[in-house]
Order: sequence, then structure tokens, then C-alpha cells
Amino acid sequence: MRYGGVEGTLALRGTSLDVAEGEFIAVVGPSGCGKSTLMRLVTGLWPSTEGTVIVDGREVSGPLSIAGMAFQNPTLLPWRTILANVMLPLEVVQPHRGRLRGERAAYEAKARDLLKLVGLAGFEGKYPWQLSGGMQQRASLCRALVHDPRLLMLDEPFGALDVFTREDLWDVLQEVWLARKPTVILVTHDLKEAVYLADRVLIMSARPGRIIAERAVPYPRPRRLDLTYEAEFQAIVHELRDRISDARRAEASDAR
Repeated sequence: MRYGGVEGTLALRGTSLDVAEGEFIAVVGPSGCGKSTLMRLVTGLWPSTEGTVIVDGREVSGPLSIAGMAFQNPTLLPWRTILANVMLPLEVVQPHRGRLRGERAAYEAKARDLLKLVGLAGFEGKYPWQLSGGMQQRASLCRALVHDPRLLMLDEPFGALDVFTREDLWDVLQEVWLARKPTVILVTHDLKEAVYLADRVLIMSARPGRIIAERAVPYPRPRRLDLTYEAEFQAIVHELRDRISDARRAEASDAR
């Protein structure tokens, strides 16, 4: 992927990965390595300069209706209630858009069930400005899930939150994944978050980004936060940090 034409910035080069249906993948790497660009290519928001993206056996040529996305900032619409924000994808994504008028009660019940699952029962009628940042991010996660996406793309969804709220939402996301088993690609700078949540952690090189290594995570689910204090868990985190440090040093050396 190159921005700005043939002389522009090369963000990704030779970037290749496979993700199995129902797998939870985390992507980590140095800042500016192209992690977010990779997300946009997979979901069809941007076309690649060269190469192909295949999702569900088909080449991606535009935005995917089977994908749900959540970002670092919740981006909830301030004039809509939390329930109305969660239901927004149902007004856009087919076939739900065509069914919404006739099946609104069933769809609303599904949205309420999701809000209950993430601990927001009773807040359906509130507006985003009436909720904390962590509560807004829970609502954003519900919005990404309400149309039953088979692919869930998460771009630093907890990066702006304090450590206690972030760890609380790790367990919320784990519970959602266990209940629904979507395929998940999580981009994060938090290596502990990556190891705690993912089946595999993919490590990207410095820009132009490519996958340079992967690390399987050996722990069964459900996982509990006490796991993060165990020596083996911390050793995996340090291993990932060392690989990313190597990638950053390689970038600095190339720049010289």
C-alpha cells in the first residue's frame, strides 16, 4: 500500500497473513508500521496499491458488510441515545436495513441484550455525554456487534482508557468473543493486552510494514487477570517487546 502515488509513502510491502474463521488475532508493531492501514485494507475501506485481500473466500473490492469495527475513540453520535447509537449499523447494513422497519422490536431486543452483556443495562436512554469514556467504549463495542458481524476489526479500542477500565474491558471483550465466536483482528500497542486476548500475536516490521514473526498464545479460555502476573505470561510479553525493539532499530539503521 502506497499513499500519494508512485513517489508517495510506502506503508505496507509484502504484507501477508492468514487468519482462520473464529480465530482471535492481535497485531503489534512499532508506531507508524502500517497496522491501521492493514485494518482498512482488510475491511475494504481502502484498496491496496498491489496484491489482493481475500475474506470469506472472495476478493475484497469494497466495504465488507460482514465486518464490524471499533476504534480508539468511540465516535458515538451525540444527538442519539445509546440504544439508537448501537442500532445505527442496522440502518445501514443489508439485509438488516431492509428488515428493520418490520422487525424493529426484535432488533431492539438484540441491542438491549448486547448492552446488558457489557454491563450497560439501564443506560439505553442516556446520551454519550452522560457516560464515562469506558462506558462509551462498551457501547461502541455493542454497535460493532449488533449486526452479527463474522469479522470484528478492533483498532486500539481501549488505548485511550485508564489501566483499570482497560483491563475490565478485556474481560468484557473475552466474554463477547466466547459467546459469539467472531473472527477478531485486534490492533494494539499494549503487548499485555495482545497476549491476554489473542490466540496468536502477529508482529509487524517498521514501515513499510510486513509480518516478521508470530507468537502463539498457549493459554485456554476463559482467562483471568491473575494470569498476567505469571512468569511465563510476562516472558511472552518481553519476547514480543524485544522483537519490536529489533524492528525499530532496523528502521533507524535503514534511515541512516
